[in-house]
Amino acid sequence: MRSTTLIILLGAASLLAHGQDDTENFPPPDIPPVVEALKITGTIDVDGRLDETDWDRGIAAKKFFRREPRQGGPIRYETQVKFLYDDKYLYIGAWCMDSVGIKGIRVQDLRRDFNWGENDIFGVSLDPQNLKQYAQAFMTTPYGNQRDLQNFNGNTFDTGWNTLWRVRTQRTAEGYTAEFSIPFKSLRYDLPEDGKQVEWGVTLVRYARRDVEVSTFPAIPQSFTPYRMTYAAKLQGIEAPPPSSNIRIEPYTLFQYDNIDDGTSSSSDNDLKLGGDVKWAINPRSVLDLTFNTDFAQADVDRAVNNLERFNIFFPERRQFFLENSGIWAGGRQTSIRPFFSRRIGLQGNFNAEPAPIEVGARFTQRTEKQAIAGLLVRQGATNSSRVSNFGVARYLRNYGRENNIGIMVTQRMDEQSQELGLEFNNNTTVTVDGQIRPTSVWDMQYILTTSIDEQSGEMGYAGRFFAGNSSNKFYFGWVTEYTDENYNPGIGFVRQNNVIRHNPGGYYIWRPRTEFIRRWDPGFFVNFNHDATDPSSFQQANLYIFPIYTWFKDNSFFEVALTPTWQNINFDFAPLGLRIEEDEYFYTRYRIRYYTDQSKKWSLSAAYGFGNFYDGTRRNMILSGRLAPLPFAAVTVEYEYNDIKDVGREEEDLTTDLITLGSRFALNPRVQLSAFYQYNSFDDQGRWNVRASWEYQPLSFLYLVFNDTQINNLEDPFNEQQFIGKLTFLKQF
Repeated sequence: MRSTTLIILLGAASLLAHGQDDTENFPPPDIPPVVEALKITGTIDVDGRLDETDWDRGIAAKKFFRREPRQGGPIRYETQVKFLYDDKYLYIGAWCMDSVGIKGIRVQDLRRDFNWGENDIFGVSLDPQNLKQYAQAFMTTPYGNQRDLQNFNGNTFDTGWNTLWRVRTQRTAEGYTAEFSIPFKSLRYDLPEDGKQVEWGVTLVRYARRDVEVSTFPAIPQSFTPYRMTYAAKLQGIEAPPPSSNIRIEPYTLFQYDNIDDGTSSSSDNDLKLGGDVKWAINPRSVLDLTFNTDFAQADVDRAVNNLERFNIFFPERRQFFLENSGIWAGGRQTSIRPFFSRRIGLQGNFNAEPAPIEVGARFTQRTEKQAIAGLLVRQGATNSSRVSNFGVARYLRNYGRENNIGIMVTQRMDEQSQELGLEFNNNTTVTVDGQIRPTSVWDMQYILTTSIDEQSGEMGYAGRFFAGNSSNKFYFGWVTEYTDENYNPGIGFVRQNNVIRHNPGGYYIWRPRTEFIRRWDPGFFVNFNHDATDPSSFQQANLYIFPIYTWFKDNSFFEVALTPTWQNINFDFAPLGLRIEEDEYFYTRYRIRYYTDQSKKWSLSAAYGFGNFYDGTRRNMILSGRLAPLPFAAVTVEYEYNDIKDVGREEEDLTTDLITLGSRFALNPRVQLSAFYQYNSFDDQGRWNVRASWEYQPLSFLYLVFNDTQINNLEDPFNEQQFIGKLTFLKQF
C-alpha cells in the first residue's frame, strides 16, 4: 500500500515538472539600468522631510516593476528614489506615494528588525563589492523603525546583522517619505584601479501592504526575492572615500539579581558583570569580531512547545553575536542536519538548558568575489554542573560560475576534564562538504555531506542531505533526501533524528485568478517517507500532506483545508508527553482547517482546528490567536493552544493540555520600547514572565531593563525563580 501510493504521487510530481512554463521568469538584462548619485553642495539634515535643495537636484529612479499581486502591469503606488553623498555618508531619499496618505498606512509595531509581511515597507539592497551573491539590505516603515540584514545567493537571510545607519520618516497626505544616511564605514567596498568613482549593485523594493503590492527597481521576477543581485541596477557617480580599517567597540556593564525559592529554602545572589564586543574591519573584505565575557540578557526567550512527535525540536538561535554572519556556515539553510548550530555554545546542556558563561570568543570572516573564509573560536566557562568547553569552526567557500559554490567546514569541540563532575577529556570533530548549484535561474540544488568523530565513544558517523527544487511563477516542486546514521554526533551541531533516511518530494501549483476576491491559490502535496539508515527495509513512518485549498485572498487573509494520511511503525519505547504508545503498526488520517484575517489591520484573528485519529486513539487540537494594535505604538496579542487526546496507548489514556501565551508591546518611538510576555503550560503547570524595556539612546547603544519570573507547580515542592537585569551598552565606531 505504501509503495503504491508513493509511486502514484511521484508520477504526479513528474507531470507537474513536464507542465512547467518558465516564460515569465525572465533572465537578468545584458545591460543593467543605471542609477546616478550626486555629491551634495550643502548639508543634509536627516529628518525625513527631503526639503534640502540637493534633493531637488537628485536624479530619481522611478520606473518600478510590479511583482505582486500579479507580475507586470501598472503600479498603483508610485515610488521615486534619489541618491546623494558627501565625504562620509551615502544618503537615500524615497518618496512613497499613496492617494489616501496617512489613512492608508499599515504598521503593526515599532520594533527593530520587524517582519516583512504585515507592514508598509521601503528598502534598499546594496552590493558594494559586486559579488552578485551577497547583499546588505536597509529597510524602514513609514514610522521609521529599522531593519537591516545580509542576504546570500538571494535566498539565505542573516537578520542578526546590525550596522550603524540612520533613517527618519515623515507621513503626509500624499504618502510618506524616508531619508537614510549610511556611513561609508558601514559598507565594505573596493575603489576601482583608477581611484575614481565606484560602481555598486543596487535594488529597491516597496511593499504597499494595504493592497499587497510589491514593486522593485529594477525588474526582478516574482518567484525570486528582491535580493537576487544578479538583476541589480548599477549605482554610479559616487566618489567614495578610500576604504580604511575601522574599529567598532561595544562595552557593556550589567547588574543581575536572582532569587530562587524551591519550596524548602530560598537564596538570592547579586552579580555585577563587565564585558563587550569589538568589531575590526581590517579591510573591505575582512572583518574580525571579538567578544569578552559575553552576555545575552536582552535576547528573546524561547516559547514552550508540547512535542508529540518522535523528532527533536529545533529552537532557533536568538543571540546577536551568533546570528551575525550565520548564513556563511554549512547547513544553515535548513533545520534537519546542521554540523554547526550555535545554540550548543553558552549552554550547560543541549539547546534550551541553563546558560553557561562565555569567557571569550573570536570570529573572522573574509568575503571576495571568488571565495569566503570564516573562523570561530569560543571558550565556555565551567558551572556547577558543566565543565570548560572550547569550540572551533573553520569554513572555506568557493564561488564558481554565475551563482554556484562549493565549501568545506570543520568543527571541533574540546570538553576539558572535570574531576569534580567525574568527566573525562573529550574531542568531537565534524568535517563537512557542501555546495549550491543553480544551473538556471529557477533551479536550485543544494547538497551537504558530513562526518563526525567522537573520541570518547570511538564512533564515526555520517550524514548527508540533497535538495533539488524548481521555483517559478506558476509552480514549485522539489525533492529532499536526507541520511543520518545512528552514530552521527556533531558536538556543536543539530540533527532532527538519528538512524533515518528521509525522502520529501512534492510541490504545488500557483494559480492567480483574475478575480476581485482571490489573490492566489496554491493546491499541492508533499510526501514525507522515513526508514532506518541501518536497515533501509525497516520502515519508520510516512505521511502525505495534501492541501487542495491553500488560498490567499485580496487582503492577504488566508484559508487552508488539508489532510494528512499517516503510517507509523512504533518499534521502540515511545511516550510523547508521557503517553506510552504500544509497539505496533498504525494508520490514521488527520484533518486541518486554518484561517486568518488580514494581519495588517488594527485587529486580526487566526484559528486552526485539527481533528482525526492519533495512533490507536483520537486527538483534537485547536490554536486561536488575536492581535489588537490600535496604533503602531501599542499592540496586545493572545494565543491559546488546546490538545484533547483520548484512548491512546497501552492504558487507553486521556490527556488535555492548555498552552496560553500573552504578549504586549508599547513604544514612545522606534527607540524607546517596552514589551511583556507571559506563557502558561498546563502540561507541567509552569508559568513564565519576561518583561523588557529598551532605550536606544544613540545608534546601537542601549539601556535594557529585564525581569524574568518562572514558576513550576507540578513538583513536590513548588519552584519559583525571579531575575532582574539592568544592562547598559555603548557603541563607538572609529
